[in-house]
Amino acid sequence: MKLMRVLGGEAVWPPPVWLMRQAGRYLPEYRALRATAGDFLSLCLNPVLAAEVTLQPVRRYGFDAAILFSDILILPLALGQELRFLEGEGPKLPPLQQMADLRLEAAPPAFVSVAETVARVRAALDPAVALIGFCGSPFTVACYMLDGRGGSFARSRALAEQEDRLLDGVIDLLVEASVVYLDGQVKAGADCVMLFDTHAGLLPAARFERYAILPNQRIVRAMRELHPGLKIIGFPRQAGDQLGAYARASGVDAVGLDTTADPAAAIAAVPAGMALQGNLDPTLLKVGGAALAQGTQAVLEAFRGVPHVFNLGHGITPDVPPEHVAAMLEVIRGV
Repeated sequence: MKLMRVLGGEAVWPPPVWLMRQAGRYLPEYRALRATAGDFLSLCLNPVLAAEVTLQPVRRYGFDAAILFSDILILPLALGQELRFLEGEGPKLPPLQQMADLRLEAAPPAFVSVAETVARVRAALDPAVALIGFCGSPFTVACYMLDGRGGSFARSRALAEQEDRLLDGVIDLLVEASVVYLDGQVKAGADCVMLFDTHAGLLPAARFERYAILPNQRIVRAMRELHPGLKIIGFPRQAGDQLGAYARASGVDAVGLDTTADPAAAIAAVPAGMALQGNLDPTLLKVGGAALAQGTQAVLEAFRGVPHVFNLGHGITPDVPPEHVAAMLEVIRGV
């Protein structure tokens, strides 16, 4: 598997490629299936349908990896917090007030469903194609649990500044739950896992270690005890100057770079030989044409000679024409 070789520290040319949110609303086959599935959460928790959605972009484009189709908010759902996805509004949860409202069961039904999805995908995938499991990192998931919706996460940021006991308790429980969740995915057939700390960039430098680095570090260490040699990708989005500290201390094998990251600075910041992932601007996929070709080529050249997984700096947006993804892949595979 090309992806696993890169995560092991090998510079592969051309690099393996997969895209964040590669399964989803920009694909007509996804929209057709989604129309039959009911609401989004039902789709995520239906192993037959979720497996099909996971496989759709691999069939269409021949990506080097499939990433589990799910959502980072499966974690609070499994912990007993109510979760709804409203069309055009995103996720909604009742803002958490006390730890007593949460519980971690031995085998939450949501975790069982996701593990079955992983098993179905792995059984259907070509052995040369890697399967990536994932979860949201504790601070990012806690933001939704405490604020109840996406946005500025004002309450979560205030609690972080106060080093509040409720936030600390949620983080601790999410670390524990994440290990259970990811362990199930690996046992079901995931070849590697990814930790999405999408909102790590909300943390000031004084709080970044406490709420971004250390929780991810605890998950990585626990997963390596359960699965020695497991490869783990971390994505501390908009980490900025904290990227190097995250790369050195978290224990991950590869660091995903968001669109704002400068490739040369990132290469210099992380330990020598560490794999990097990213970081084409998703907007270029919408624009297409010469701009997309030039941007793709620029990313390839920026990371030539280092272990690199070609990806986006964030997820594909629903307005991307599928043919633009194909055009991007032609550039990558033609170098």
